[in-house]
Amino acid sequence: MIAITPSLSLSEDEIEERFVRSPGPGGQNVNKVATAVQLRFHVTGSASLPAGARERLLHLARGRITREGYLVIHAHTHRTRECNRREARKRLIHWIQRALEVPERRIATRPTLASRRRRLDDKRARGLAKDRRRPVVAGD
Repeated sequence: MIAITPSLSLSEDEIEERFVRSPGPGGQNVNKVATAVQLRFHVTGSASLPAGARERLLHLARGRITREGYLVIHAHTHRTRECNRREARKRLIHWIQRALEVPERRIATRPTLASRRRRLDDKRARGLAKDRRRPVVAGD
């Protein structure tokens, strides 16, 4: 079980981990050993996620979600499989925790009368300052 919050956890069966070769420099270690982790989590088919969190996760991670509904996370910053595996799981937990946060609804407000007057006074003052920068015409 992968603990996300005290009340929510994912089963190990819900994620797929595949080890692949890491990209970038690293010499023989990179060329011979598959240490990078490709973690796949089926967002649309997960029974553990609440419906609202599932929709928010699909929206938040839309660039990392495949057509089939899998969230794909690549971890290849460390030299060992285990460290990259931990890193990938940590990122998955972070994505899900972000999706669990319910955003507060914004309450529409109107500007006060005083703030509207201040804004118009400032606009008028800026306009006058710009008018004063113009060259003086002889006929005026």
